[in-house]
Formats: sequence, structure tokens, C-alpha cells
Amino acid sequence: MGYRAALLIVDVQNDFCPGGRLEVPDGDRVIDPINRAVDYFVKAGLPVLASRDWHPPFTSHFRDFGGVWPVHCVQGTDGAAFHPALRLPEGTTLLSKGMNLSENGYSAFEGVAADGRMLADLLRDLGVQKLYISGLATDYCVLYTTIEALRNGFDVTVLTDAVAALDIVAGELPSAVEEMENAGAQLATVEELH
Repeated sequence: MGYRAALLIVDVQNDFCPGGRLEVPDGDRVIDPINRAVDYFVKAGLPVLASRDWHPPFTSHFRDFGGVWPVHCVQGTDGAAFHPALRLPEGTTLLSKGMNLSENGYSAFEGVAADGRMLADLLRDLGVQKLYISGLATDYCVLYTTIEALRNGFDVTVLTDAVAALDIVAGELPSAVEEMENAGAQLATVEELH
């Protein structure tokens, strides 16, 4: 029996939340809506997947080694752990990304599950056609994941109350949302799932 919809939680990790090394302003405000979305998907018997940045200590992604970002979400550190208030249900499929020394790993579609499968293959194996996307950050990993999901032929809804942006350059958030919409993504709130 296949599933038609799935919830994808993008990078709700300590380093992206307040006090983290690459803090999304008020990033932890996404946790309550995500937990409510998780409850909805679990009750409906639908799959929940979660991606995480899982960087090696030395990678060209980091400013210290030629990249643009401060060191964050290094494999096995507290910063790379999911935020403790995030309630991932039993059976959540975990995808790790950004593990290569020279890749950014912005899109969850670059993520690899424990069994070696990539996200697109996992979703197809589950019979998923519609993906609901939540997490951090709207203007980077959520944006790249959404665009890649659409390129892979999935229907995509971004849960607007369950995402938050870095917004390093003023105006990046509105342009990211516009780019996702122009590419074919729908927008909804968690309440609209019910």
C-alpha cells in the first residue's frame, strides 16, 4: 500500500536555532507548528521524514576553508542534533546531507538515508506524490529542497507557519517565497491540514 503525502522536516537542528552557530532568528518558533503537523501525519498513517546537515569538521562549505558559512552542524556534535523540543515520531526516516568535503548540501534531495537511498527514491518507494515541507531556513535549505522536489515531479506545499528564514540580506525571504511559488509550490499553514 502506497502513501500519497508525506511531511518533510528540514534541518531543525540546534545550530540553526537561537544560541546556535548559524542561528535563524526565532528559528525555534517553527517547532510547535511542526509538532502539530507531525501529529496530523502520524494519525493519518502518513510518513514523516527529517533532513539534517551532517558536515565533516573540514569542508569547503565553511568560511575557514573557503566557503561562506561559519562552522555548524558538525557530525556528532550537540549543534548537529535535532532541537530537543522537536518531536520526531518513531519510524521517522532520517536523511543526512552535506557530508562530502566539497558539497553544500542545501537540498534535502542530496540527503542519504541509513540504507543508502536518496530522498527522491525513498519518496517514490513510499508512493508519495505530495510533499509538505517545513523547517529551516526558508531562504536556503527549504528553498533548495522545494525547487528540487518540484523538479523531481512532486506536488509541493510549503507550510508557511512552520518555516523561518535567515534573511541575511534584507528581502531574501519574500524573494525566496516568490521563487517557490513561481516554480509551482503551494503555500498553506499547519491549521489548513485539518
